[in-house]
Amino acid sequence: MKTSTSYLWFNTRKRREYIDITPEVEKAVRESGIKEGMALVSAMHITAGVYVNDAEDGFIQDLDAMLEELAPSGKAYLHHRTGEDNGDAHLKSILVHHQVILPITAGKLDLGPWQRVYYAEFDGRRRKRVIIKVMGE
Repeated sequence: MKTSTSYLWFNTRKRREYIDITPEVEKAVRESGIKEGMALVSAMHITAGVYVNDAEDGFIQDLDAMLEELAPSGKAYLHHRTGEDNGDAHLKSILVHHQVILPITAGKLDLGPWQRVYYAEFDGRRRKRVIIKVMGE
């Protein structure tokens, strides 16, 4: 089995952002030379996540509203006793999850017709990264 590792770096402008990283993941797969296998895409921060879904603005707004309802910002989370103010970001990360595994077939990501890979940032405005680990033959 062959492996390839690459990293994406982010400095988001807002505290919460949803970034389509599909082109960057496709590039990592292409450059790996792997024809059959999988790609692990993982946020390397506890206040961010990676998910696969539709690239439609209404869906992204609905997702953001749902996450804000389930883990509202500004609430007095016990985590804030550490001096942080990002308790909601930790919870939102768990809801979205921090990584996905994507199939590779014939040297390309094998996604459904509307599926895109997203990086979800919940405590931004500082440097963060994602690892892409491509594995296979």
